[in-house]
Amino acid sequence: MHLRLVLLFTLFSFGIQAQIQDYSIIINKKNIPQLQGVQSFAFAQYNGKWLIVGGRLDGLHRRQPWATFDSAGNNTLISVIDPQSLQTWSAPLTSLPIPIQEQLSATNPNFYQDGNILYYMGGYGYSPTAGDHITHNKLTAIDVQETIDAIINGNAIESYFTQISDEDFAVCGGHLEKVYSTFYLVGGHRFDGRYNPMNNPTFTQVYTNQIRKFNLQKNGNTIQVEKLPYFTDEDNLHRRDFNVSEQILPNGQQGLIAFSGVFRTDVDLPFLNSVRIDSTGYYVNNSFSQYYNHYHCANLGIYDSTLNEMHSLFFGGIAQYYDSLGILTQNNNVPFVKTIARVTVDAMGNMTEYKLPVEMPDYLGAGAEFILNPILPYYENGVIQLNNCIEDTIHLGHIFGGILSSAANIFWTNDGTQSSASSDLYEVLLIKDSPNSIHALNEQCKSSLKMQVYPNPSKGRISIYFQLNQKENVQVTIYDMGGKIIANEYKRNLHAGEQILRYTIDDDTTQEVYLVTIQTSSEKVTQRIILEP
Repeated sequence: MHLRLVLLFTLFSFGIQAQIQDYSIIINKKNIPQLQGVQSFAFAQYNGKWLIVGGRLDGLHRRQPWATFDSAGNNTLISVIDPQSLQTWSAPLTSLPIPIQEQLSATNPNFYQDGNILYYMGGYGYSPTAGDHITHNKLTAIDVQETIDAIINGNAIESYFTQISDEDFAVCGGHLEKVYSTFYLVGGHRFDGRYNPMNNPTFTQVYTNQIRKFNLQKNGNTIQVEKLPYFTDEDNLHRRDFNVSEQILPNGQQGLIAFSGVFRTDVDLPFLNSVRIDSTGYYVNNSFSQYYNHYHCANLGIYDSTLNEMHSLFFGGIAQYYDSLGILTQNNNVPFVKTIARVTVDAMGNMTEYKLPVEMPDYLGAGAEFILNPILPYYENGVIQLNNCIEDTIHLGHIFGGILSSAANIFWTNDGTQSSASSDLYEVLLIKDSPNSIHALNEQCKSSLKMQVYPNPSKGRISIYFQLNQKENVQVTIYDMGGKIIANEYKRNLHAGEQILRYTIDDDTTQEVYLVTIQTSSEKVTQRIILEP
């Protein structure tokens, strides 16, 4: 069975089409018989074959406290996948020492493939040794080629694993990345004890609020670690379960951008700002807001050297915002989404967000990974060199795994049957010189209003937050989907700065969806809100 989605886009800046080459993206669904689904895992690859380690075999963590992150959902196999021949092999973890077994069956680890070594750091899961759920304080180095060959040939694998311990490794939900020769552990948290959706005191949770820097080197059966000065920021680095995209920066240097993640220190909602990281430090960008793809999802980076533009593509996942009939819709339940979007950094460092014209085929992408085609031309950090791809059809790689949800909002009813770990592969192709089609520019990216409506969904009482750069007259309109005006108010001479307006929607119709518009002398922003009974 093949499912084909055609995603057409033209690369452009500031909403104006540039006279450059057009592209389209095609996604083909592949099925590998008896392939085990997995989400929030680590991977590496060698000679076209993938090594899959850790993660969970079930879907979103359940609402029942006794069932969350149960050991039955642990991934206790190391798997090898050949996406071309559609074959898979596996070996149990039971042949490995117990500390390695326990860590490599954890979920949400921080990982990075450096040459032939897969570094697997931290991760959360049940530890029989500790008699509880813990975040592992381990770093395991895996020889990728030797492990893949041994699993395919049915040979022993234990000699290809080396493990050390350090409390600074006890992190899950962060990202282990590399900029030039330095490793960066970005964000994440330490979570010990049984996760409890009701927030009963069965666990402790401590965010790192840091970028931890290391020099790592595996020599024989030892791992040498040199700790470098850490960066700490309790406001802007207080994030986990987010995306970190490798970058070629406008100055030509390598770097990273940390996109979104949870939770903000002022409210349990995703971050909308981003953090750029390079070899000299980190820089918070509050002038750009990312509205799509807030939790970790499959993503990749493509650099256009002709225009000096960096494109980060995000596939599905979970987000506070999504597009509905061309209107940005805010849902503070932060649902699963089908959105495929890109963020472009232009030659001046300006960031702009675009929504692709076609969505993912299901509510999937959260906890998935994009596994790149290894034969493409890359920069050292894995960013695709777009201008050095000479073929008309470019096989970018595959989306694999992640959570497949049956609906957008399953968090409050989830008993384990509403979602699962995906076992599907999605081959992603880029086609040059396709017919013109432009991504939908997220108008919120151009707006200085930074409008948010909460709570959303609502019982009828809402607050509208926005910002003004100067003293302004503001028109506020609330109307239903049939055009009936529910509220229409003209606010004179509002002061510069943050504004909060409160309204009650008391409508005698059966409408469940309303539109809220804020209009100033220079801008107009509309958001969709949902009313619950």
